[in-house]
Amino acid sequence: MISFERRYEKIPVEIFKESSEANVVLAQHIASLIRERAAENRKLVLGISVSSAIIGVLEELVRIHTTEGLSFNNVITFNTEAYYPMHIDALQSRYRFMREYLYDAVDIPKEQIYFPNNQLPKNEIADFCNQYEEKLNELGGIDIMIMGECQLAFNEPGSPYNSRTRLITLNHSTRVGAASDFYGVEHVPYYAITFGIGTILESKEIFMLAWGEGKANSVQKTVEGDINEQNPASYLQTHKNTTFYIDQAAADKLTRVHTPWLCGTCEWTPLLTKKAVFWLCRKLKKPILKLTDLDYNDNGMSDLVTEQGPASQINIRIFNELQHTITGWPGGKPNTDDCTRPERATPFPKRCVVFSPHPDDDVISMGGTIARLSQHGHEVHLAYQVSGNIAVFDHDAVRFLDFVRDSAQIYGFNKSEAEKVYQATKTLLANKKPGEVDSLQVRQVKAAIRRGEAKAACRYVNIPEERVHFLDLPFYETGAVKKNPIGPEDVAITKSLLQKVQPHQIYVAGDLSDPHGTHRVCFLSVITALKELKNEPWMKDCYVWMYRGAWQEWDVAEVNMAVPLSPEEVEAKREAIFKHQSQKDRPLFPGSDSREFWKRAEERNHNTAVLYDELGMAEYQAMEVFVRYDSSNL
Repeated sequence: MISFERRYEKIPVEIFKESSEANVVLAQHIASLIRERAAENRKLVLGISVSSAIIGVLEELVRIHTTEGLSFNNVITFNTEAYYPMHIDALQSRYRFMREYLYDAVDIPKEQIYFPNNQLPKNEIADFCNQYEEKLNELGGIDIMIMGECQLAFNEPGSPYNSRTRLITLNHSTRVGAASDFYGVEHVPYYAITFGIGTILESKEIFMLAWGEGKANSVQKTVEGDINEQNPASYLQTHKNTTFYIDQAAADKLTRVHTPWLCGTCEWTPLLTKKAVFWLCRKLKKPILKLTDLDYNDNGMSDLVTEQGPASQINIRIFNELQHTITGWPGGKPNTDDCTRPERATPFPKRCVVFSPHPDDDVISMGGTIARLSQHGHEVHLAYQVSGNIAVFDHDAVRFLDFVRDSAQIYGFNKSEAEKVYQATKTLLANKKPGEVDSLQVRQVKAAIRRGEAKAACRYVNIPEERVHFLDLPFYETGAVKKNPIGPEDVAITKSLLQKVQPHQIYVAGDLSDPHGTHRVCFLSVITALKELKNEPWMKDCYVWMYRGAWQEWDVAEVNMAVPLSPEEVEAKREAIFKHQSQKDRPLFPGSDSREFWKRAEERNHNTAVLYDELGMAEYQAMEVFVRYDSSNL
């Protein structure tokens, strides 16, 4: 029987504090079944749909094999999808992914690995798909299927619920979403071989994994929404043994998390109270101070009024708390009472370090605040954590070297050497295959382009060059989209800068949608460094503020500081973003949102200001908002 708390969920969901906890639980479950089947002299058929979400499970299975002696000798694997056409050793090959994360690390016999043959002539694919299904049926079907990201392999919207393994044409949105893996959407294949929805639903047990706030809407729609062919994953509602494993961020939109008062009694913490009040305002289209006892009672919040009411008392408290987040002085206003302000009045001016994962995240996310801090006389340092070199088009690298070649003649430099470098780079790029890693020389050229753009943006907001730091954290410098895990050297570089500046304020990107993304690793490098520095005297007087990037914004209930921007400041922020010319017009990795970064940022900042206005605050053109990191977690 489904508990009242989970009454909106049509698929069982297990929520974990961190994805790592879920990975251990699922890997142990798989390992237990492998051992049971081995004891019975039987095989276990494992279905695998490749995505970044399953990496942790694969790594944990490898650890169990290595440290606990788990044998994969009785495991048969079926991969559910593959790009077509594609060589199995290509960087983006699903087979190569599985080989690197599992097959080469365990003792699974090669003849027990089944993978879609994506190198066959097109007219032979249909026969292969039929044979693939027949082999799967001969082996008794999938025992455990692991999938990720709320996707059913490559089944696109509109795929029939009873579809079988087949060749499918990929949607444009799917190809755009894969662009980062292929160094541009133009290199993404138009086709894929995929298990059908019907094939997947015949699995005896299915686990769907999703991590990060970026997946929260997809999880909610799949688990609580109606079955809809435009959302193929919703067909999992018809499967009798499917479980979602998600982290707290991915669970954010589920009813029991987002609006728990609709699922029964709940503990009215200060944060939950604010979320509930703001939710009620948006639902009824009323400002905070106009909410009534009846509004609360009619919308499942009578317990809140009973506990903290009457409504007018709740309204005034929440109104004041929201109003106190607004400040035009992000570094603190000197010579004023700061007891209700988000930042301290002293010391003034402050030393501030803004960590920017890529060389444009700073101005995209908080360009107005950076300009305001500089204008108020604070010592602002910009720390660019990675080079961002893979996000530069090849033609921009050639254009840059062409400029160097012509400049050599103007300034009397060695023109022949510049010409030699120019021609050599052109040859390298001309011979590069789609998706191939750039040479070190080309990566250095592309990094120089990003550095020059970042420095131009800093000059525009009056940050002197000696306060601009390019950390080039080693985890990023692989030349490929896939990066290394955070390492001691990354943390040491970060610590060194912090020790040198000894800041009163630290700003760090807090958008962690992808558990294997650059922003997440950059955030961890800063937090790990701060944990190691927590006993330093200057740390006792340091606030850590988290901002978010071009894709998402903080829930207003979580916001601790909101910096309003005037129309002129919005235009100035746009100009600072424009300094990043290689990311202008058409970014190399736009994600699923094709708009330019400045457009996303302006809309996000404007919508935040509109929300504050609708809740009863003053009307502003735009707002940049921040959440203060809880120092007790260090």
